[in-house]
Amino acid sequence: MAVMKVKFNQKKRVKLAQGLWLMNWFSVFAGIIVFSMGLFLKIELRKRSEIMDNSESHFVPNSLILLGLLACAFNGLAGKICYDSLDPAKFAKWKPLLKLYLLLCLFFNVFILFVALICFLGKGSLESTLAQGLKSGMKFYRDTDTPGRCFMKKTIDMLQIEFKCCGNNGFRDWFEIQWISNRYLDFASKEVKDRIKSNVDGRYLVDGVPFSCCNPSSPRPCIQYQVSNNSAHYSYDYQTEELNLWNRGCKEALLKYFSSMMSSMGAIVLLVWLFEMAVMVGLRLLHTSLESISNPEDPECESEGWVLEKSLKDTFKSTLENLKSLGKSNQVDAGAEGEEGAKTQAVTTVS
Repeated sequence: MAVMKVKFNQKKRVKLAQGLWLMNWFSVFAGIIVFSMGLFLKIELRKRSEIMDNSESHFVPNSLILLGLLACAFNGLAGKICYDSLDPAKFAKWKPLLKLYLLLCLFFNVFILFVALICFLGKGSLESTLAQGLKSGMKFYRDTDTPGRCFMKKTIDMLQIEFKCCGNNGFRDWFEIQWISNRYLDFASKEVKDRIKSNVDGRYLVDGVPFSCCNPSSPRPCIQYQVSNNSAHYSYDYQTEELNLWNRGCKEALLKYFSSMMSSMGAIVLLVWLFEMAVMVGLRLLHTSLESISNPEDPECESEGWVLEKSLKDTFKSTLENLKSLGKSNQVDAGAEGEEGAKTQAVTTVS
């Protein structure tokens, strides 16, 4: 029994063709939107490339860009097919190609679903990329005189101000690295010497943070040095005081920003997938309804359209049988070639 079997007359076929033509052009517009989303995400990731560990994070935007281009191409061609289906003479040239085109549409819809899934599941790889990239970026914060790294201080400062964050996981991350350049340290000072000597790696570590960690909404002037020293500040308790620094780490802030963006894009791609599935089903109905016309000379006659000629179970079985027969024919061909080669070798040996 055929799946989604529908009876058509000339009027219904024309309406289906016109509706599909319109839907395909809506899909072209959706493809442009998906392409634009991928381009926007790629630009946003490139803006943060200095604090991202690798280029794997560009897999999602690249997939969205490719999806947008393919959607424009596939649906533009489908729109042309639907338009030509109204004219039997024009439709005749598309008739032999429609089955192949519908098969390609099926693979294309699988690809759309895959892109939607990676938009939702891309958080894990993004988290590790950001964690490593931010850690490296913070180490190079002080290298304002080193070629290739002199921009890192500005990048980190602008990031912390824009996203209202501090450090990788929190402001305490700055306590573990030397973020003040040696150029601005007075090595004749006893305090500087003592701090460097007290560290195994010979680094100048302080319980302080860069100015960009300060929260301007705090009523108290920013305490960015000796943060953990209660006696250094009046009426101050490091353990209980609500610090006037950003408490959120930049990894969390960036992850939330990109994750929400990618989740929204995934939802849009999922809607595009549902729309494309409807277009593919409609195109299949149009294809079968035009093929099943009993009298091609009488365009007014009724016909039947379907999505699958047999039931799902029968279609699955026949597909498996076709694949098995194809595999057997390949084995027979390979065996025949082997026998022919052996005979040729035997003849050569005798001669």
